Amino acid sequence: MGILLAFLISQVVYYIKRKMDKSAYSPLGGPSTSLANSGPLSIACYCVSSILMTVTNKYVLSGYSFNLNFLLLAIQGAVCIATISTLKALGVINYRSFNSDEAKKWMPIAFLLVAMIYTSSKALKFLSIPVYTIFKNLTIILIAYGEVLWFGGSVTTMALGSFLLMVFSSVLATYGDSAATKSADDLYSLYLGYFWMFTNCFASAAFVLFMRIRIKLTNFKDFDTMFYNNLLSIPILLVATFMFEDWSPANLALNFPAENRNATFVAILISGASSVAISYCSAWCVRVTSSTTYSMVGALNKLPIALSGLIFFDAAVNFWSVSSIFVGFVSGLVYALAKQAQKKAESQQLPVSK
Repeated sequence: MGILLAFLISQVVYYIKRKMDKSAYSPLGGPSTSLANSGPLSIACYCVSSILMTVTNKYVLSGYSFNLNFLLLAIQGAVCIATISTLKALGVINYRSFNSDEAKKWMPIAFLLVAMIYTSSKALKFLSIPVYTIFKNLTIILIAYGEVLWFGGSVTTMALGSFLLMVFSSVLATYGDSAATKSADDLYSLYLGYFWMFTNCFASAAFVLFMRIRIKLTNFKDFDTMFYNNLLSIPILLVATFMFEDWSPANLALNFPAENRNATFVAILISGASSVAISYCSAWCVRVTSSTTYSMVGALNKLPIALSGLIFFDAAVNFWSVSSIFVGFVSGLVYALAKQAQKKAESQQLPVSK
């Protein structure tokens, strides 16, 4: 009930803020305008929504032998579509209407999205939240070098240093989890989680890089991307769940036990709606602060997400695991600083041609 209450409060805050945004155009202004443009409030909402989605996903995936991952992702996608459709009908947000030609061009991105979120759910099932968060940093390395290959990007010395710290934090996390294993089954689950985590890193990098190419061609905005990603992935996920997952009454009873059924459904709904909140809060944070502040928040946000795993779940707590969280946190900070320094240096370069 506490999680549900937090979600309802966040939705109330969301609608209040939209009303304040509309009143911001009033010449009289007022106290409400200052809240609508509050940097600390936008940052807090972004952090809470990120933690909320990670914790609820972990709660569903790690409890009561849950194995209907495709079904879970399809429900989350449907919740996301329902949420943004309702907000569009209320005039809160806007995005493009469905176009079959655009959908055909976007379909490969939807398949990559399914691969990314499925491998992510499998990794989160077998790994603790701190380890999952730390290893997720490795995706940054793949994306950075993908941009070097396909978009003519570059990797600075400072960014390279942050990559080395990310790898080092992952090694520490491995030692921390290995030290906490108690049986051969625990070790097997751990290695299985690492397999899905590395698969997820490659799938995530491919999704981000190919989506960047497609966005440049279609000029999609944030909610356009969210709409097409979720709408096109739902049929793929439904086909996958009916073809590859066990829909027998016994397995359904195992995944949704009577004593925990309502809590599981609530967690699934919250995690789906949280994805919308993250997207909105990201845009809000960028609008009222700066890209520099937002990148720093993204780096700093990994610390509370990792700590939430230690607080809410039975994650390993030892020297190696705590050290890996700290080093992973520092690596995120260094990378954010490196990207900002690179942008500043590029903006100061004199043009060499007209």
